[in-house]
Amino acid sequence: MRRTAPGAIALTFALASALAVPAATGEDWPHFLGPRYDLHSAETGLDFEFDETGPPLLWEAERGRGHAGPVVAGGKLVFIHQVEDKEQVRCLDAATGEALWEHSYPVEVSQSFGIVDAPRSSPTIDPASRLVYTLGNDGDLHCFRLDDGEIVWRLSLPETFGPAPFFFGYGSSPLVHGEKLVVNAGSEGACVVAFAKESGEILWQTDHEWHGSYASPIVAKLHGEERILAFVGGMVKPPTGGLLCIDPESGRVDSAFPWRSDQFASVNAASPVVCAGNRVLITEDYGLGAVMLEYGPDFQPRTAWTSRELGCQFQTPLHHEGTVYGIGGNGGLLVAYDVRSGRHYWNELFYQTTVPWEGRDVPISLGHGHLVYVDGGFLCLGENGLLMRLELSPTGYRILAKARLFYAPETWAPPVVSGGRLYVNKNEFGSKLLCYDLSGGGGPKDGEDASDSEGIAAAATDRRRR
Repeated sequence: MRRTAPGAIALTFALASALAVPAATGEDWPHFLGPRYDLHSAETGLDFEFDETGPPLLWEAERGRGHAGPVVAGGKLVFIHQVEDKEQVRCLDAATGEALWEHSYPVEVSQSFGIVDAPRSSPTIDPASRLVYTLGNDGDLHCFRLDDGEIVWRLSLPETFGPAPFFFGYGSSPLVHGEKLVVNAGSEGACVVAFAKESGEILWQTDHEWHGSYASPIVAKLHGEERILAFVGGMVKPPTGGLLCIDPESGRVDSAFPWRSDQFASVNAASPVVCAGNRVLITEDYGLGAVMLEYGPDFQPRTAWTSRELGCQFQTPLHHEGTVYGIGGNGGLLVAYDVRSGRHYWNELFYQTTVPWEGRDVPISLGHGHLVYVDGGFLCLGENGLLMRLELSPTGYRILAKARLFYAPETWAPPVVSGGRLYVNKNEFGSKLLCYDLSGGGGPKDGEDASDSEGIAAAATDRRRR
C-alpha cells in the first residue's frame, strides 16, 4: 500500500491570501445522497452568481473509470475508481486536491450490454469512528482509517455469501447506521447484510429472494421507529424486486412491496425517497415509473398514488416541502409532483434554452441529471456537464444561473457540496474530479461554522478555468 502518490494526480489549483470570511455554515458530505440521505445540504453563505463559464475552478485531479461520486468529511475527500485492471481508493485534501493516501487492488474487468464494469458505489465515511468504507465492482468491501488509509478489515462479498446476480457488478453504496454497516449484498440467503462497523463481524443477514440492486439502502423513521429501506432486484429470470422494509436491529423483513419491470434487462437503481407523513417514493424507468407508498404502524405499505411519467432510472428524486422533483428517463424531463395527492404540477425539457460552448450555443439537455438543494435553492447537474442554479416550486421554475462546465457524456454521479466547494465527476474525454469555488472567496470550509474560524479561506486567483 502506498501512503502518497506524488505525480499520480494532476492538480490545478491556486491559493489566495487570507480573506475576511462572512458568517456562513459549512457541512460535510460523508456519503451518497448527502448528510441526511435526501440530497439536501445545510451549507449557507454560498455564491451562486456564476456566469456561463461556471464557478471558479480551484483544482482538478485525474481519475479513471467509474460512476461513483466522491465523499467529504473532516477536510478529506475520498473516491474510488478503476485504472486499467485495478480499483483504486484515493484520499485527497478536500481544499487543495493534494494526495494523502491511496490503495489499489486487482479486479476482473468485463462488460454487459456493451457497458464496461467500473465502480458505481460511492464510499461512505463515518465521522464518529473516522472510518471509511468502499464497495468495489467485484464485491471487495474495505474498511480504512480515514486519517492514514490503514486497512482495518476487508472481505469479499461473493466469497463470503456466494455470488450475486448483477448486470454490471456491485453498485450499491454502504450505509452506516449506529454501530452497524449495512450492505446490499444481493446473494442468495444474504440479500441485505449488517456488519459490526469496526470489526467486520456479521451481525445479521436478510434472506430474501429479490437479490441485490444498484439502489443504496437508507434509514427512514416511520411512525417514530427507524427502519432500513432497501430497493432491491437483481439479474434474474423472471425479473423480481421491490422495496424491503427491514428492522435494523434484527434484519427481519417487516414488509416487501414488489416493484420491478417485467423486462429482464431492467434494474432498480434510484434510492428510496422518504417524504412527509410516513410516505416513501420508489421509482424505476422501465415501464412502471413511480409509486408513493404510505406505511402503517405495522410497517405494511399501501399505494397512495402512482405515475408512469415519474420514471427515474438511477437519478434519485428530491423531496422538498411537500413536492417531489425528479429528472425522468434518458430524455432529462424535469418534473414536479405533489407528495400528498400525486398531482402532476409541471414538466420541462429546457429544449429552447442554450448555453455557449466553444463559440456556439448548445441546447440544454439534462439527460440522467441530478438535483441538490442547498442555501435556499436548487443546483442541477446535467449528465453532459451543464450546471444550473434553479428556483423550483409547485407553480414552476426559474433559471437563476447557468453554465457549461465541460461537454462530455456520462456525468452520472450527483454533485457534492461541502466546505463552500462543489465537486463534480467528469467521466469522459479526459476523466477528472473537478473542484469549484462556491464561497465567493470566503465562506464555509470543511464542515465548520465559518464565523468561528480564523478567517482563513482558499480562493482561486485564476477566477475562471479557460
